[in-house]
Amino acid sequence: MHHFFAYLSRLKLIRRWGLMRNTHTENDAEHSLQVAMIAHGIAVMGRDRYGRDVDPEHVLALAVYHDATEVLTGDLPTPVKYHSSELRQAYKQLEGLASRRLTAMLPEDMRGAFAPYLTEGEQDYAHLVVKAADRISAYLKCVEEQRAGNHEFDAAGENVLAAIRATGLEEVDDFMREFAPSFSLTLDELNNPTEDVP
Repeated sequence: MHHFFAYLSRLKLIRRWGLMRNTHTENDAEHSLQVAMIAHGIAVMGRDRYGRDVDPEHVLALAVYHDATEVLTGDLPTPVKYHSSELRQAYKQLEGLASRRLTAMLPEDMRGAFAPYLTEGEQDYAHLVVKAADRISAYLKCVEEQRAGNHEFDAAGENVLAAIRATGLEEVDDFMREFAPSFSLTLDELNNPTEDVP
């Protein structure tokens, strides 16, 4: 018996934004799905618009598992995680231990296929896209909270937006211009677009 997928199903129990007052709580499972969809879209734009050598489905899989280790470590709030180089280093070691433990929950013949998704890989294009999608998801959470009148997320939204803009990928800029504004609309506004839909 192998516990890998049973453990990952518990991502829905890992609450994000632990130090922030939330109008709507967010968990790692729903966050991972959103990051996966955004990363896949960015990778498709990168491949089709900018000629990037990328497999969008590989990016999708990287994004699905990008926070998998948090099922063992929990979601350490950003101000804590990045408070000092010592904390950053300690958390990286903890993530490494969690990654090895999760990988060991797989049958031997599956470990090689999953290991690249469970460990922090080289910072190639695919990983940069997932990092950008992760930040975009965080920014969209800030937008959602601000729309609900929660100013707790104002500074976080500005900081995350600055990090997104610094990514330097045109396809990330395209996503922010073409898709992100819709997240500030109500359902009625989404159903009654002002632009003609082809």
